[in-house]
Amino acid sequence: MTDSSTNECPCRSGKALDACCGPYLDGTAAAPTAEALMRSRYSAFATGKIDYLQETLLPETREDFHRTEIESWAKSSQWTGLEVRSTEAGGVDDEEGVVEFVANFVTGGKPQKHHETSRFTKRDGRWYYVDGVLGARPRSGPKVGRNEPCPCGSGKKYKKCCGANA
Repeated sequence: MTDSSTNECPCRSGKALDACCGPYLDGTAAAPTAEALMRSRYSAFATGKIDYLQETLLPETREDFHRTEIESWAKSSQWTGLEVRSTEAGGVDDEEGVVEFVANFVTGGKPQKHHETSRFTKRDGRWYYVDGVLGARPRSGPKVGRNEPCPCGSGKKYKKCCGANA
């Protein structure tokens, strides 16, 4: 096995594992943000740290942790990359956060994507994974009708402006 100081972190931050998710995975530090926890959970899948996945679940949701299935998925997959699509709150001073991400992996020789929007909460200074919804983050704004004024402020109808390619 190669020295972790020269291994790129599986979360694809561009940092070495020991300068990124490694301290969270080995328990020497706690993830400071919701995004850092999400990245470290991806890295846990990639490195087979199943205990970490369970420990970072909100305590009252741990009974739903299907260890055998999760361990099988983690070990039978080659984890090929992580893309963080968006974050909302989840900073050092926040108590809740949302992270939308796409985890890329290969199973049975076929490339796969796990697209999830996850909720996180902080208790006693530590971030926990609460739950997630598969797919893109639901829109939070009202739907704009094709014949309504475009919300960008152009004065044009939505269908002739920002909705032209929708």
